[in-house]
Amino acid sequence: MVFQKAHRLCPETEPAVVTPVPVGVPLPTEAETDTDVHGALEVSTDLGPRLDGVRLVMVNWRDPWQSTAGGAEEYAWRISRHLAERGAIVTFLTSREPHQARVETRDGIVIRRMGGRFTVYPRVMAWLTLWRREYRLAFDCMNGIPFLCRLVLRRSTKVVSIVHHVHDLQFNAYFPRPIAWLGRFIESAVASRVYRRCTTVTVSESSRRAMREKLGWRAPIEIIHNGGLPGPQKPLDDAPSSSDLGSPAVVSLGRLVVQKRVSQVVDLARELGDEYPGLKVHIIGRGPEGAPLAEQIERDGTGDRVVLHGFLPEEDKNSVLASCHLQVTASEFEGWGLTVIEAARLGVPTVAYDVDGLRDSVRDGETGWLVREGENLADVVDRALKELSDPRRAEEIRRACHAWASRFTWEASGARMARLVARELGLPGGADPDPSHPSGAPDTAAGRKAKS
Repeated sequence: MVFQKAHRLCPETEPAVVTPVPVGVPLPTEAETDTDVHGALEVSTDLGPRLDGVRLVMVNWRDPWQSTAGGAEEYAWRISRHLAERGAIVTFLTSREPHQARVETRDGIVIRRMGGRFTVYPRVMAWLTLWRREYRLAFDCMNGIPFLCRLVLRRSTKVVSIVHHVHDLQFNAYFPRPIAWLGRFIESAVASRVYRRCTTVTVSESSRRAMREKLGWRAPIEIIHNGGLPGPQKPLDDAPSSSDLGSPAVVSLGRLVVQKRVSQVVDLARELGDEYPGLKVHIIGRGPEGAPLAEQIERDGTGDRVVLHGFLPEEDKNSVLASCHLQVTASEFEGWGLTVIEAARLGVPTVAYDVDGLRDSVRDGETGWLVREGENLADVVDRALKELSDPRRAEEIRRACHAWASRFTWEASGARMARLVARELGLPGGADPDPSHPSGAPDTAAGRKAKS
């Protein structure tokens, strides 16, 4: 079985940054549009209404520069940046790691850090109580536990809750049973009551459904997807060689934490080694599970087939990712799957479990494969690699990945959030450009294959 090396993209042929085109909406005429090299539709970017002088506060558990930061932090920061670029005065409240400054300004946004992993919650509530008259709107990002901003801010201050996914059983992975129960109680009964009159934003249709069914969420929920940008890559002559990468080459990208279950991806080197003697598994990311994964690799004797890259600079990360044949995500909890779109933007399909969020970001059979209930991860990866060994099929999947990823940009997501802010505050420009899609987002549900 022969695997062709994945096509690398030169900088001038990277997918263009485009705005989403919702399914079912008539396409613009040729005079209004152009297409990029992969056939993805390119439309003039709508950045949303101006928010000059509007004071906003984004409250998030972590910031993007902390050691355990992930997709939620990327989302909070990208949205904050976009709103600041539209004229808003944005404060970013978050926790603080020992090496970080308590106050700093980046991209025109004042970052205020206070408290640690758990003490950030009372510290933020106390700070907001003191400064509650400063802000017209607050974004309360709920990473399992909410900041309860609604309880301390003025009644006239609007609060928008941002929930990426339902944590539910994820509390069991980190806490003893009584504390895990308390976490689930706060996430469901407490939060759903506190925010019952607050607009809520989530990042996928399956997360919205889970909030209704598992949390009893009563507030209106809008979907504003994660975005993305074409990432910088190393020059072609500096790209990793196929002998270094493996044939086939499988990659896992993301934080090394318990719920990502990266150990299952590492197991692929042992489970599929006989079928694919040239297989190499690449793990890109850092986190507390790094040491246990290294011990697992040594115990299994797969050190020659598994590469723990750790954290990689953006160019190096994208070069390795773009040169691999397949990404594998074994996570059991996701709001959307930012790394899925990141890989798809580089033409790399993903195998993922059929769970909330990932079933929205992976188009089963088109841009990747979903592991259904009763199926084994290794079996689905094996099936995917067999499909990708056919050059014509591999090229078809690459093109589908490019087209799908081009629908999601931070400019489009930021514009939708800017419209939401304007609507909440009664400012001009709050109307959605497409009434058939309240969030203005691509119809991800329409793109998924029905379960057989």
